[in-house]
Amino acid sequence: MAGVRRARQQTRRETEREIEGFLSIGPVQVAELDLGAEDTEGTEITEGAQAAERAEDTEVAEGREGAEGREGAEGREGAALRPGPGSAPVTSGAVFLLVRRAGVPVGTVLGQVPEGADPTEVLAGLARELPRGEPPEPLPAPPSASVVVATRERADQLARALDSLLAQDHPDFEIVVVDNAPATEDTRELVERKYGERVRYVCEPVPGLAIAHNRGLAAVRGEVVAFTDDDVVADRRWLAELTAPFAADPRLGCATGLILPARLRTPAQVLLESHGGFAKGFTPRTYDPARPPADEPLFPFTAGRFGSGANMAFRTAVLRAVGGFDPATGAGTRARGGDDLYGFVRVLAQGQRLRYTPRALVWHHHRETWRDLETQAYGYGAGLTAYLTAILVNRPALLPAFLARVPGGLAHARGLTAVRATGGGADAAAEVPGGHDSRTHPWPRRLSRLQRRGMLYGPVGYLRARRALRTVGLEAR
Repeated sequence: MAGVRRARQQTRRETEREIEGFLSIGPVQVAELDLGAEDTEGTEITEGAQAAERAEDTEVAEGREGAEGREGAEGREGAALRPGPGSAPVTSGAVFLLVRRAGVPVGTVLGQVPEGADPTEVLAGLARELPRGEPPEPLPAPPSASVVVATRERADQLARALDSLLAQDHPDFEIVVVDNAPATEDTRELVERKYGERVRYVCEPVPGLAIAHNRGLAAVRGEVVAFTDDDVVADRRWLAELTAPFAADPRLGCATGLILPARLRTPAQVLLESHGGFAKGFTPRTYDPARPPADEPLFPFTAGRFGSGANMAFRTAVLRAVGGFDPATGAGTRARGGDDLYGFVRVLAQGQRLRYTPRALVWHHHRETWRDLETQAYGYGAGLTAYLTAILVNRPALLPAFLARVPGGLAHARGLTAVRATGGGADAAAEVPGGHDSRTHPWPRRLSRLQRRGMLYGPVGYLRARRALRTVGLEAR
C-alpha cells in the first residue's frame, strides 16, 4: 500500500513539473509566404494563373483582419508575406511560416525575426532554403461537390468557417450545415439570417458526429461530398484541390488534405503543433488496396496516417454504398471518436483508392488549454480502438488480416503513446514548432498515459454507444 502511495505521489509531482514546463511555452506568430513565380521555372501557365488568383484572396476567404493585414504583403524579390487567418501583421519574434510556390503549399519553416528587421526579407530567405521539388501538375476540372459542416452551439466559429467556404473558387458546389442536437436556435438563426439560400440548414436531433455526417450525406447532391469542421478557415482553393483528383482517377473513393494551425497563441496549441498537429506532410500520396504500401505494414488499419476528419472528401456514391459512417463512433458518442478513420478503412476495403493531397489546405483552430489536451489525448486513444472494434464488428471478413497485423499493431500503439523525445534538451521549453512533426517540446507523460487509458476504454465505449443507439431507433453500420 505504501508503494502505491509513493507511486501516486511521484506521478503527481511529475505531472506538476510537466505542467510547469508546459506553461513556460510562449506564443508563436502564424503567417504564410508565397515565393510567387521566382522559383517556378517550367511551371505551366495555368498554374501561374492560379497563383495570381490565390494572391488576390479576399479578406473574408482568408480571415484577414482589415486592410492592415495586407501591410507588408508585397515583399522583396517577388515574395508575398501575409499573416495567418485572424492574425495581426508579422512583427519581430518567432514565426511559424507556411511556404507556397505559385500558391501551392510546399512546406513549413520556423523563423525568428530580429527586432527592427524586415519580416519579409528574413522569412523569404528561410523559405528559399526549402527544396524546390517538381512543378505542380495542372488539375482537371473538379466534379460537382457538396460541403458538409456539422456543428453544435458554436455560431461564431461557424460563421467564420462559412465565410471562407462561400469564397471557394470551385465552379459547382453547395454547403450543408448539420445542426447536431441543438440546445438553442442560434445556429438556425445564423444560417437563415446571414446566409439565406447560399447555405442549406439541416437539423439532426440525435447527438454524435458520425450521425450528423450521415444526415448530411443523405441530403447532399454533389458527385463528391467533402467534410470539414466549424473551427476551420478554408483556403480559397481548398475545395477545388480536394475534389479535382476524383475527376482524374475513377477508382478514387476518398481524398484528404493538409491541416495547419490558424493560431499558436497558447501553450496547448504550440505543443500540439510541435508534435505534428493534424498535418500529414507535404508529399502527395495515393493509397491503393491492390498495392499495399511497403512502408505501411499495418495498412489499412493505421487509418490515422491517411488524414483527418476536418479535411476529407468521398465519392458520394461510394460512401453511401458502404453505409456512411458508423453512428456508434465519433465525438458526441461514448466511443469519443474514430468516425473518420472508420470511413477511410471502409472505402479502402471496397477496393477504392485514397489520395492525400497537401494542396488542399484548411487552417484549424487548435484547442487552447491543458484540460483540452487531456480530453483530446483520451479521446484520440478511445477513438482509435473504437474504430478498430467497429471495423471488425461490421466487417468480420477483415479479422484474419487484422490478426496478422496484431504484433506490429502493438508496437505501433506503444509508439503512439510513448513520451516523444525532442532534440531541444534543457532548452526545449524555449523552442517553437518548425517543420512538420519537429517535436520541439517534450510530450508530457500525463498525456501519454491518458491516451493509453483511452485505448483500453475504446472497445467498451463503442459497444456502449451501439446499445445507446438502439434506444433512439438507430443501428450501427
